[in-house]
Amino acid sequence: MHILSLKNISIDFGSAPLLDGVNLNVKKTDRLCILGRNGAGKSTLLKILSGKITPDKGEIQTQGHVVVATLPQEIPLKTQKTVFEIVSQDFQVQNATAWEVETKINTALTKLALNPDAKFDELSGGYKRRVLLAKALAEAPDILLMDEPTNHLDLTGILWLETFIKNFSGAVIFITHDREFLQNVANKIAEIDRGKLTEFQCDYKKYCEQKVHLLEVEEQQNKKFDQNLKNEESWIRQGIKARRTRNEGRVRALKKLREERAARRDVMSKVDFKIQDDNKSGKLVLQAKNINYVYENQRLVHDFSTTIVRGDKIAIIGDNGCGKSTLIQLLLKKLSLQQGQVIHGTKLDIAYFDQHREQLELDKTVADNISYGDQFVNFNGQSLHIISYLKQFLFSPERANVCVKTLSGGEKNRLLLARLFSQPANFLVLDEPTNDLDLETLELLEDLLVNFNGTLLLVSHDRAFINNVVTSTLVFEGDGKIQEYVGGYEQWQAQVSIQPSAKKENIKSNSESKQDYQKQKEIRTIETKINTLETKITSLEHELSLPEIYQAGNEQTLLNKQDMLLQYQTQLATLYQKWEVLVS
Repeated sequence: MHILSLKNISIDFGSAPLLDGVNLNVKKTDRLCILGRNGAGKSTLLKILSGKITPDKGEIQTQGHVVVATLPQEIPLKTQKTVFEIVSQDFQVQNATAWEVETKINTALTKLALNPDAKFDELSGGYKRRVLLAKALAEAPDILLMDEPTNHLDLTGILWLETFIKNFSGAVIFITHDREFLQNVANKIAEIDRGKLTEFQCDYKKYCEQKVHLLEVEEQQNKKFDQNLKNEESWIRQGIKARRTRNEGRVRALKKLREERAARRDVMSKVDFKIQDDNKSGKLVLQAKNINYVYENQRLVHDFSTTIVRGDKIAIIGDNGCGKSTLIQLLLKKLSLQQGQVIHGTKLDIAYFDQHREQLELDKTVADNISYGDQFVNFNGQSLHIISYLKQFLFSPERANVCVKTLSGGEKNRLLLARLFSQPANFLVLDEPTNDLDLETLELLEDLLVNFNGTLLLVSHDRAFINNVVTSTLVFEGDGKIQEYVGGYEQWQAQVSIQPSAKKENIKSNSESKQDYQKQKEIRTIETKINTLETKITSLEHELSLPEIYQAGNEQTLLNKQDMLLQYQTQLATLYQKWEVLVS
């Protein structure tokens, strides 16, 4: 039985309807995910379902009295209120006494294991989200609406939310870009595409298969339609003889074809950005030795060492507040070390994506954030007009000239990616790049990173993204301890499950300590030689790139320099082999 139905819903905010004759039926057992590109109308549809927006056309039908509650997307900032005060704020239940309201709130708090007297500001991001969920549950809703519920949640919070939704007694309608969450939770998909809504009675993987087929069918139908229209236009333009004998019914049919073609909304252009090519970095990208960092009596990083070499793609995962962003700041030398050492390799061009988007200049336009007043961007040796470059990130000429502070979260993330990739880089450091991106943009970014020839350091809670991109994972395991695992999220989980519960303590003998000291000394000597050789190689490569070296009379000089370059490269390869054996 349907507890809520949308009938022929339309709403128009611009030149084309955002929602155009939308129909949707909701059952109490539905775990319905709304999919669509950024700006397709997903959040607008949720607001219509919640009653915050009235559609221009259509009606909403319910089976009796249906309570709809919303989990807010935004978390309140800088408040001194307690958990109970946050949940009870503006809370109303029809015909309920004050005692009944308090009972409903306390029941919701107990169900979610929340302390009513705790200060909201002192909670982690995951528990703040849980408080807002308690606020929604206190209304005893038949339908729970969620807009990007996993945003800013850590893995622990996401797994908890999955379990909660599966066990919820009513219907859940949600928007998400987290494919693993979507696959684990949804039993029904509603896709908004060019104003129309299509229901898929299946999970996400089957939806993807069906969607490919539907797009292929649509493409074939459009080709047939366009060919028919072309033939009819050719007929109407024929000579006098044809016009004398033309069929008026055929003329009317052509007019209808023209109207249909004008009304047709073609598949929107896809995001199509690329990462700039750059020179290779040195083999050693970064080495950390015995890093320690404490903040406000909390040990964030304890005795951490790692070596990152060219081509590594490494994820960093852990609970919110554990120190992931701090670790990145330490490794990039943006934060002073309290103890330990960080060594950067040679020829590094670092591009850093900041999850708080602090690199964006909010009072400037989209275009000015990329070109700084210039009309062109140099990309892979070509001069691209700023408007053409921004079109690759789905910014229209009109959107290119709007102020950044008016953009949505997804648009700001796309702009930050546009800014990031406008410069060559061989070491990408991305802190939560997937937040607010639609699935299409997310999958393109994923493909680019998989094929990226440089080095990647990534902070993310998106399990599918991690599984598909990285070669190893750094996991915060508590009290500042960071452990490295081969592979992505799934491989980490598999390795943890087979580890013995009791960990044996490794006690080094005095002789082992001396051997370790000699080993570290040898590593430092080799690294010094590597840096010297890479500098010499860079200098020689520059000399060999100059046109005058190839002029008549310089033949012997050219041969000498080419021989010297080959010797240096051979020596460098030998040193790296020794170095890799020592650090492994």
